[in-house]
Amino acid sequence: MRIDVPSAQAHDPYGYATAHLAPEIMTAGGAFSHAVYRHSKLSLREFEGARARTAELNGCVICQQFRAARDLGGMFSGTGTRGTVVDNGPAPDEAYYAAVLDWRTSPLFSDRERLAIEFAERFGTEPKSLAEDEDFWAKARAAFSDAEIADLANSVACWVGLGRVAHVLGFDEVCLPFTAEAAE
Repeated sequence: MRIDVPSAQAHDPYGYATAHLAPEIMTAGGAFSHAVYRHSKLSLREFEGARARTAELNGCVICQQFRAARDLGGMFSGTGTRGTVVDNGPAPDEAYYAAVLDWRTSPLFSDRERLAIEFAERFGTEPKSLAEDEDFWAKARAAFSDAEIADLANSVACWVGLGRVAHVLGFDEVCLPFTAEAAE
């Protein structure tokens, strides 16, 4: 890890950092993450395609292994996945996740899923080019409502930002409590 976390807290560096190092900021980051999973209106497959591509770009080991339908329940103590993005359609299978890197050519994705993955990839690697790409925006606006575009943009922003914090600080091997056990 890139910050000092007492060995007794090494299993939960996020918890330690939240309680002792940057409580207001990290609590807000946690609330942002919860809001993304609790309030997204994207289909689960669109959401997971964009999230999985972001995890690949960030290099976060646990995020790459995370599956919302399987692992999300632990994030919302006592309520499980009811009322989350998991309710937004069928879950992707492992072939779907394996094909995310090849989103351009894989036949496993719908047009909207492909656009969501492309958005996530370009948001994470070339945001200036994405912002100026009128061809992409014509396709995106034809496929998604303004609310869905705002949802996708904020979801990807959450994953890029918080995922990179985890990776850069070395938290991505132990990450958030809800992913450590489920990803094994």
